[in-house]
Amino acid sequence: MVVSGVTIAAVAKLAGAGGSAAAAWFVWRGMPEQVLRRKLMHLFRFGNMYYKIIGYKGRELREYPRIKRVTRYFDRTEAAFVLPLGMDPELIKKHEWLFRQMFGAGVELSCGEDAKTFVMQVYSTSVAQFEYECEQIDQSIEKFSLPIYVGRSRSGDVVYDMVKHPHLLIAGETGSGKSVALRSVLTTLIRSVPELELYCADMKRSEFHLFRGIARDVVMDAVGLKRIVLKLRREMRQRGDLLDSHEVAHVDDLPEWDRPPYIVLAVDEVALLKKERDIMDGIEEISTIGRALGVFLILSMQRPDSEVLDGKLKNNLTVRMAFRHADEINSRITIDSGEAASIKQSEKGRMVFKLDGCRYVQGPHLDLKRAYEMLAPYRKEIEASDAAGEMPAAEIQADYEEENTVEVGLL
Repeated sequence: MVVSGVTIAAVAKLAGAGGSAAAAWFVWRGMPEQVLRRKLMHLFRFGNMYYKIIGYKGRELREYPRIKRVTRYFDRTEAAFVLPLGMDPELIKKHEWLFRQMFGAGVELSCGEDAKTFVMQVYSTSVAQFEYECEQIDQSIEKFSLPIYVGRSRSGDVVYDMVKHPHLLIAGETGSGKSVALRSVLTTLIRSVPELELYCADMKRSEFHLFRGIARDVVMDAVGLKRIVLKLRREMRQRGDLLDSHEVAHVDDLPEWDRPPYIVLAVDEVALLKKERDIMDGIEEISTIGRALGVFLILSMQRPDSEVLDGKLKNNLTVRMAFRHADEINSRITIDSGEAASIKQSEKGRMVFKLDGCRYVQGPHLDLKRAYEMLAPYRKEIEASDAAGEMPAAEIQADYEEENTVEVGLL
């Protein structure tokens, strides 16, 4: 058999073209964008994140999220994917931990207003520790009624309004940054909400001396806290009557001339109160009805206690900051996932922030001396004012006993 030179040349060209195409395909397949697409699809399948459709003869069909785009930036890679119509977006949010297992701790997920478009950002850099800067923080909180400055994530400042997301839990081991975060949060509230009524209870007697002369009351034991709780329960009843008389559902809806100030009760090391049933009942009541009445909680503890954070109270603490935890069990008590246990001891101020999902945030550093200097003008103002309007503890106790008196009669 004789093969012409033309045929050999054609075969060689075809082989060369095929080899080039194969090489190009392998290069394309190995591009970071394509690798991320494959990992994302594998994650959807592995995590059973799909919408089930019953087809012909009862056959089950699975429709997975569709990856819309993958874009690379200098500090991150961004992927947008769209859920099939009818798929619950909570299924993606519940598996946020799986995204971090696949792509690392630098993952942030956000859901669009259409409840079906998600954007996943994978950052290549971490957030460095930073100092509390008044000017920068003031710019980020100016639009909020009761601002909580959390810190910085890879995508920028993290701030939320406590009026919309009531009650905060802060938990973390000694030295993890929990106390500094509590100091920062309260300092920001004092500086930004002039009419704020702050009450502080320091069960371990180490932190809240900073707020003496600024807060309406600073107590160091259960007896003092019980007095505050009784007072706040009376105040909530009065505010409830006020809302009813104006026929509105929230203190913000009251006319400005008759609108009471926001109240914040901050309790450090609340786990020490688990045997104080009267106090815990009062705290639980605030967590249940306080939002509409303008009364809010900030609770802090070193080691989360399942006996304290059970049932209604835990569910009502809608926002949580979890600093380094000893193990996954403690982390799950705080944020329902084990991610806070993976924070390193050297990563002071780093937390898992839970609000509409979990993400890593670096809290600002604010030392005690600087906080004293920052709050000095507010302390002088409060000390110069009188205590008019403060109800004596005996009267509060009598009112509480009267409310809880059960009348017994004969039928």
